[in-house]
Amino acid sequence: MGRTRLYRNGELVDRDFPVSEISWHLQDHSAVVWFDLCAPSEAETGLLRDELGLHELAIEDAFSERQRPKVDRYPTHLFLSVYAVRYEQHEVKTCEVDVFVARNALVTVRESEDYDLAGVLRRWDSAPQLATSGVGFLLHGVLDDVVDGQYAAAQQLDDDIESLEDRIYEEKPHVGRKALQLRRALVQLRRVALPMREVLGSLLHREHDLVDDAMMPYYLDVKDHALFTAELTESMRELVTNLREAEVAVQGNRLNSIMKKVTSWAAIFAVPTAISGYYGMNVPYPGFEQRWGFWVSTLGIFALSYVLYLMFKRRDWL
Repeated sequence: MGRTRLYRNGELVDRDFPVSEISWHLQDHSAVVWFDLCAPSEAETGLLRDELGLHELAIEDAFSERQRPKVDRYPTHLFLSVYAVRYEQHEVKTCEVDVFVARNALVTVRESEDYDLAGVLRRWDSAPQLATSGVGFLLHGVLDDVVDGQYAAAQQLDDDIESLEDRIYEEKPHVGRKALQLRRALVQLRRVALPMREVLGSLLHREHDLVDDAMMPYYLDVKDHALFTAELTESMRELVTNLREAEVAVQGNRLNSIMKKVTSWAAIFAVPTAISGYYGMNVPYPGFEQRWGFWVSTLGIFALSYVLYLMFKRRDWL
């Protein structure tokens, strides 16, 4: 089943208790309950509906695949859909996390075990003095962990893009495939990170009565991280777009350099070809059948070739 926690008057009083006790604990207005489901089955859907009275549309969204990050408001609760992110080997791996926020209950529904709640539990345990804020405190721990994961993934992706850019200007081969992988990873990250600005902005509205004065600075800090992640992905979007253009430009410069060298050597080889061809005609010419004619042609070949070599070398064509 899932993990559970019970807070009463801002103190953690119980954990990992049976799910059947949730409705009993919720009768106490001073109690706040957290319950986690990971890859839930159809039978577990009834727990959300029967124990907490959650809206059918919210439950349907939680069990549907690939919802857009959002906040939906229902008469008795809020429904959030966010994505935890992990960056590995030039790929962004996401795990959908749906959150039900009731007056004194928080339910997390994870797509799979790819997203570990250890970071969330660590945040809750590190700031017990904020537990008096109730559900707002629990929700902050989840959102802070998710946004920090997206921020860390964006930084790693940015480092890889800069490293690939350096490789392009160092004229190292086999960067085209990696550029495509990074572009695909950036698209996936932007798809789940950019809407977090709207999610946090919606939660900070006073009409929700979710974030009290004690938790407001912490939510603003999470929103600031989300905004920074969004700005970082925007700057990376331009970098990734310019990667291909930079690679084409570097390849063009390298091709021009090669063509200059090939043309220069071809011009040098043309001198002995022209002279030997002239003196190889079967007609009389100055120096025909004369020893001095042979030496003049030979010296002309070496002298003109050397002059051309010095000329091209001075212009950095060789």
